[in-house]
Amino acid sequence: MILVINALDDAAHLAAISERIAMLDWRDGRETAGKVAREVKRNEQAAMDSAAGRALQDELFRVVADHPVVTAAAQPRRFSPVIISRTGAGGKYGAHVDNALMGRGNRRLRTDLSFTLFLTPPSEYEGGELVIHAAGMTQELKGEAGYLVLYPSGSIHEVKPVTRGTRIVCIGWIESTVADQGQREMLFDLENLRTALRQTLPHQSAELLTLDKTIANLLRMWARS
Repeated sequence: MILVINALDDAAHLAAISERIAMLDWRDGRETAGKVAREVKRNEQAAMDSAAGRALQDELFRVVADHPVVTAAAQPRRFSPVIISRTGAGGKYGAHVDNALMGRGNRRLRTDLSFTLFLTPPSEYEGGELVIHAAGMTQELKGEAGYLVLYPSGSIHEVKPVTRGTRIVCIGWIESTVADQGQREMLFDLENLRTALRQTLPHQSAELLTLDKTIANLLRMWARS
């Protein structure tokens, strides 16, 4: 399942984030890539170890983690720290698969889902499409600023070369309480159905109570705390 979510639709907020990003220091993106991905990664990542970087990291994390669609689709158990990536003309990120496990110690997580939050309007750069190769299909995405793409971490994906301008995105990974992708999709469908039925049925209706029970019991069977 690949979802495109309007995660941040406040133009003033986006502009303020862009101004703060412009003041950060940058490092070679290959420093955080795995051995194989390092060979195809040509971008930069913001240094988030300053007070300004940590504050921005926390703010972008909340944009993603608090979004109800992300919560319903991912069933998050834990998130990685977010990364701000910058790709200028000539940069790219060739086809790769994200590491299955990231971090160390208590911060180690299994990467079930990846996300890309676009922070640059697509009119400001050419190329730079996020390409996701799923079973039987390939999807190219170039979101408006504030749009987030949520997709399975196990898929082969890449960022096409940027030929003009600069592409800036926020990326990260999610470990779900429900490891199985098919089970997550069923829960997401049921959550969407519940949201729709709440518009027309009393909250204490037999139909909604039965749906509440079904979702809760599926989570009891599938979720791992």
